[in-house]
Amino acid sequence: MARVVVKVGSSSLSTAAGGLDGERVDALVDALAAARSRGDEIVLVSSGAIAAGLAPLALKRRPRDLATQQAAASVGQGALIARYAERFASHGLIVGQVLLTADDVTRRSHYRNAYQTFARLLELGVVPVVNENDTVATSEIRFGDNDRLAALVSHLVHADSLVLLSDVDGLYDGDPSLDGTQMISDVRGEADLATLDIVRPSASSIGTGGMVTKVEAARIATGAGIPVTLTSAARAGDALTGAAVGTRFHATGRRRPTRLLWLAHASDTKGGVRLDAGAVRALTLRKASLLPAGITGVSGTFTAGDPIDLIGPDDVVIARGIVNYDSEELPALLGRSTRDLAVELGAEYEREVVHRDDLMLI
Repeated sequence: MARVVVKVGSSSLSTAAGGLDGERVDALVDALAAARSRGDEIVLVSSGAIAAGLAPLALKRRPRDLATQQAAASVGQGALIARYAERFASHGLIVGQVLLTADDVTRRSHYRNAYQTFARLLELGVVPVVNENDTVATSEIRFGDNDRLAALVSHLVHADSLVLLSDVDGLYDGDPSLDGTQMISDVRGEADLATLDIVRPSASSIGTGGMVTKVEAARIATGAGIPVTLTSAARAGDALTGAAVGTRFHATGRRRPTRLLWLAHASDTKGGVRLDAGAVRALTLRKASLLPAGITGVSGTFTAGDPIDLIGPDDVVIARGIVNYDSEELPALLGRSTRDLAVELGAEYEREVVHRDDLMLI
């Protein structure tokens, strides 16, 4: 039995006019249900809420302004999940809707709750259908058409593999529409990507993702030890049986603590602290926690528990971490040892600004 996260984009689920294509949805569900019948656990990360809301609202194309996008998502999310529920029910399967924003899984209590929810859904035999919470999200609505979200969900649920379904059948060494362009069957590391032209955006007016977001998602997943298959939605059934279709991105790293992966790739930081050279060495070479003595400046407004950037003397962000102080507390503590702070202000100030267990080097 394998646990597989499958991501499908808006362009793979929609008609040219922008409405939800029921036949495409049904074909995808049939492929996923077949994998379930073989004993696999499936988590579906599905775009398409905004696209599904275009036709009911008589919108001819994806709106550019955020408020109309969110209105379309509000209308379309119900239609999308209803179609999934109906089709999965024909296979005797139940779906559960999970709407996420980055903040839901950055904070300690939130990410633990997200993991427990997924674990229980899968234990109960439910197929989780995941989307970003587009109706209330701000910057998250342009998060990469769920590609990056799918990679992070793969790590969150401890998936064995990630399947990215697109409107193209794999990664090519150039523009697939040009003669002589070849599909790449295997990517084993950055060296295989170095000479490729992967900045071509999606040709669809419905989706927001392009090949660059899919490659970035593959980097995140494979760097955390999860292999990735990139292929077209039409080949979903083949990909789920392990057939050699599309492009296979091989795992390049090992699994990391789940929350730290979210912190590095999904969090919207609330501010930052500037470090001296000694603090940078302590964090990067000795894997130490960040103490007030190594901080030279504070920027932004944040509270204890927020994600912040840790910035070196050369203005380069070297890490992200969960801070243990409010931004207004820190200026009075800078450059001072925790021992001195404890003597003057009390034992509660003998704590790290960012503990090493809550820190992710970038």
